[in-house]
Amino acid sequence: MTMTAQLLVEAARRFALLGDPTRLRILQVVMDGGERSVGEIADAAGVTPSNASAHLNRLASAGLVGRRREGTTVLYRLGDENLAQICESMCASLRAQARDLLVHP
Repeated sequence: MTMTAQLLVEAARRFALLGDPTRLRILQVVMDGGERSVGEIADAAGVTPSNASAHLNRLASAGLVGRRREGTTVLYRLGDENLAQICESMCASLRAQARDLLVHP
């Protein structure tokens, strides 16, 4: 797989965004619950609405979440369908490593 320099920079930016545990919790809420408001996402992720909003804005700027306005409410949804597959692959890898550590300490 050949990647241009520009593509590598964008990939690094997206991976950096995914390197924050709070953002991963927020993404999990969005992936599991579908389209939700900032307040709903914040409650489910255990963060303040202002914290959730800041993280969601960063995720939206990278296209990882999408948003739309409904009246005075902004609703967020998964913006990149590949993200769920990436997260599942990483979790599967972590589960496999944990099993290996239990079998071969």
